[in-house]
Amino acid sequence: MELDESKAQLDLSFSDEIEGRESFYLDFLPRVDSALSTKDVLNDYNDGVVRGNLLEFKLRITDLNQVLFQAVKYLSARRVKGKPVPATIHLISLEDAIDYVYRSEDYRDHIEVVYVGGASKNNSAFLGEKPDFALHYRNSQLDAESLVELLREERWMRINIDENCIVGWAEHFYRICPNASKGDFLGDAQGKVKVIGEIRKPNILSDYILPYASETNVRFKYLMDQLNDFLHKKDLGAFYTPPEFAEIAVRLLRKAIDRVPSGNDYVIIDRCAGTGNLEQFLTDEELSHCIVSTYEYYEYKVLAERIGDKVRHIVPPFELPDTFFAGMVRGSDALSKSFIDNKVITRYLSDESCSIILFENPPFAETTSMEHQKKRAGKTSSAWKQSYVVGEMRKAIKASGKIAPQALNEMSNAFVWSGFEYYLRQPTDSYVVFSPIKYWKSQFLIDRVLVDGFAVDREKFHARKHSCLVVALWANAESDITQFSVPAFDLSRDGITRRDSSLDFKRVYSKFSDVYYDRRSFPDDVEGGILVQHDGTEAGDQKKRLKPKYAKNILGYMVADGQGFEQPDLHSCLVIAGMYNGNGFYLRADNYLEKLPLFAASRYISYVSDWTERGRIMKSADGATRYQNDINSGKLDSWLKKCLIFTTCEIRNHLRSFVGSDGRFYRNELCLDTTNGETVASLDLKNYSFDERDAELVRAWDLVLSAARDTQGYDDSLTYGLYQIDVELNTRYKDPQTNEMVFDYPELNGHIRSLKALVREYFVSELVPVLFKYEFLK
Repeated sequence: MELDESKAQLDLSFSDEIEGRESFYLDFLPRVDSALSTKDVLNDYNDGVVRGNLLEFKLRITDLNQVLFQAVKYLSARRVKGKPVPATIHLISLEDAIDYVYRSEDYRDHIEVVYVGGASKNNSAFLGEKPDFALHYRNSQLDAESLVELLREERWMRINIDENCIVGWAEHFYRICPNASKGDFLGDAQGKVKVIGEIRKPNILSDYILPYASETNVRFKYLMDQLNDFLHKKDLGAFYTPPEFAEIAVRLLRKAIDRVPSGNDYVIIDRCAGTGNLEQFLTDEELSHCIVSTYEYYEYKVLAERIGDKVRHIVPPFELPDTFFAGMVRGSDALSKSFIDNKVITRYLSDESCSIILFENPPFAETTSMEHQKKRAGKTSSAWKQSYVVGEMRKAIKASGKIAPQALNEMSNAFVWSGFEYYLRQPTDSYVVFSPIKYWKSQFLIDRVLVDGFAVDREKFHARKHSCLVVALWANAESDITQFSVPAFDLSRDGITRRDSSLDFKRVYSKFSDVYYDRRSFPDDVEGGILVQHDGTEAGDQKKRLKPKYAKNILGYMVADGQGFEQPDLHSCLVIAGMYNGNGFYLRADNYLEKLPLFAASRYISYVSDWTERGRIMKSADGATRYQNDINSGKLDSWLKKCLIFTTCEIRNHLRSFVGSDGRFYRNELCLDTTNGETVASLDLKNYSFDERDAELVRAWDLVLSAARDTQGYDDSLTYGLYQIDVELNTRYKDPQTNEMVFDYPELNGHIRSLKALVREYFVSELVPVLFKYEFLK
């Protein structure tokens, strides 16, 4: 029986695609699965995946080829991300009520290609086949039922695994099998250990992938570090070396070879060679001097296949029945005593006529990282800290009285320290090393001559954050250098480019907490009160490391700890009372102004976020004497008021006004809300001569406060700062249709966003130069 045509026509009037899509899903999803909602099927910026079906909607389709190509790109993206690829494509012309149905398999060659740019762009040149059939779902009950049947089918196109999608499918596999090993996913029939992995004999992923036919994993040589589950990846600390940077590093290596005395033999040792990416640009002659090793079994197999027949030695020289253990290579742990005593290497160390060159991109694992804390795996992923090398390094740090104990937290430091301790013996020996530079800058792990180097973005090494990594050529000769400069290179799809200016690196000798933290006590200090957490609200059941304190001259509590910017939002905060875990100091009314630069400096990386800054610039108290002298002379009075203006408008100023559980009213005094009378901040700015930039910031704040007063949640008994307004009054929700955030008070939200943008400009122009001048930043 045909549906009523006039009713169908009425239903086909939609204001836009979203309305039409919602109408379609309201009709069909209950027939497919009553538990499904539109929110459940919308993902990855496409119009929906319902079981084994990809749906793409248009108000009216005028070019099937263009819309089909858009759908193909969506399927390509799912393949790359390790998400099942639907077997059926539906192109739905809403105003015509026609569903054009295609089989994904017919477009495999196009789906198994990687596309760059938006899926809806540049689709005009695509030539598709005729659709398998078309369903007129409003005008035919039979077609409507056929569409329901299709949408109920959970069929997928089994895809081919390649280097473009292997990482996504590895992550998919480990999510399903969190206790699986790398061998369970990648295993092959080569070598002594014949574990046939998921990619070669699909089981868990059998509905989604085809068996990988290649006998070895060499095709994944640049990705082996990413094919572990996340914590295993962090535990091994493995990061690959981009070929472009490896090629530049070879120039440093050749400078190290040039330093070899005439008549000497030399060996190039890489204790963490991975799959040999660092060695790929060496000549056969240079490879013939190499001794390479890697600790991860499947990397070892690829390494041996790639360069095993070209290098002087590989450790171990070949695979034995007991080589494999727990995914690792027995005898290849570079931090073990057995490796240091390995006779294949020590015979060269004892030969005075042989020069030693280390050429390494050491594994980097910092098990105090936020990733480990979130997964509660900091201790379990720190097995390397129990190694022989780290034990000896710990003794050396204690004896030195100079090396920072924090150097023990990073695996790369164990490689750097042991390199100089056990391998480099003569002044003409050298070390080419990829590593964050804090081992030299703030941890004083080495004092050697820097021959040459360059700086690059560590994110290009499959790291999760942009930060500065230095590739340095160190000579094994004592040096007391306090600063150096090296060129910087950017890497993009267009290749590698050298920046116009070199980057400066300076040593940091003192921390904020050593010099600036206010540890005074006052007669009217009262033990007790409340503690708060990072969001400014009162702490709950967290483990408390600070005893609460209350006094009338306490304005709040400042956290500005650590020297680096690895986790800036955890290490820079202002709150109304003591922070539950400490790491800061109470801010007192009599000297709070001179402490505000600590807070400002701690916000640096949030506003100046280029990769060149994180890892290169650090917080320091090295300029404290000059700073204090200029404070005393009044030279910095105006600039400190600028720091105050910045602080009142900065979003990490988490001071909130509220009544605590101790019955006291805690008022935010470091804001410019004078609704209930002057604050400490507003009083200190009374006689200040505002320049144009200052006034612009304060005007933006006034607009925020004015809009906040019009919100439903506004409480005129409170004194508000920007943060409290944003989290308590600037209410929002996520639209289930668009997955975008919708703000209840767009005017208020707009003013907050404008203020944040102005704060960024103000910070960079008004504060940063002086923060560097007095070495708060260095």
